[in-house]
Amino acid sequence: MTQDDRLIDLEMKIAHQEHLLDELNQTVYRQEKKIEELDMLLHALAKRFKELSDTSQDRAAANEKPPHY
Repeated sequence: MTQDDRLIDLEMKIAHQEHLLDELNQTVYRQEKKIEELDMLLHALAKRFKELSDTSQDRAAANEKPPHY
């Protein structure tokens, strides 16, 4: 194997690693965006659940029979 062949081989390996690194960076970026989206959805659902829970407790209290029954 000549010096030129070794140099070409190393350049190919570096190019492949750079490409792989770019793909991994894009994957991490997409995952971070998805995590942020899911986090916002989770908070919205938790807020909605709390509102519904508070509303149902208010309705249950309004429908209770007075203590003298």
